Amino acid sequence: MAASNVHISTHPCLRAKLSQLRSKSANARETKALIHEVSLIVAVEALATEMTSVRSALQTLLPDSVPVHHLGLYREPTTLQPVEYYNNLPYHRPSSASAHPEIAILLDPIIATGGTSVAAIQTLLEWGVKKVVVIAVLASQGGLERASKEGGAADQVDIWVGGCDEEVTDRGMIRPGMGDVGDRLFLTIGK
Repeated sequence: MAASNVHISTHPCLRAKLSQLRSKSANARETKALIHEVSLIVAVEALATEMTSVRSALQTLLPDSVPVHHLGLYREPTTLQPVEYYNNLPYHRPSSASAHPEIAILLDPIIATGGTSVAAIQTLLEWGVKKVVVIAVLASQGGLERASKEGGAADQVDIWVGGCDEEVTDRGMIRPGMGDVGDRLFLTIGK
């Protein structure tokens, strides 16, 4: 991955936790704890350069006064296209250029095809954010390449991930990956 706005962690503790997360024997409680720990390490690395489960890990680091908005997207299983199901960004854009949000932190646990990341980045940039920092646990090489090109300028988007795998299956799953994290967290495998 040669893009200057993509950062794959080499932290030894994170690498060990990713290895544990990939284990099929990790139960829901272990999976949740590992996602939280990996997210926390990636968030610390990302925020160290930008400003001197994933959301709770990041909120542990930020001051209480930082507003948190939610943008919910999922990938439609047949077409693999992103679908927005929730957006609580304020409807109005700030009136002056100086009032636009400086930075948005986008939490996307897994970047497989990159489609949901790209859709979220587009929404945030259109809303008026000047820079988007993406934090993910795991990504595919193709998903990273796609998301890193969003926004037109590398200084608008930075992507920080815990690890990167090469392949995505025809179902849009990272290989070797770690399975469907949502299924593993919420015990919905086979439902």
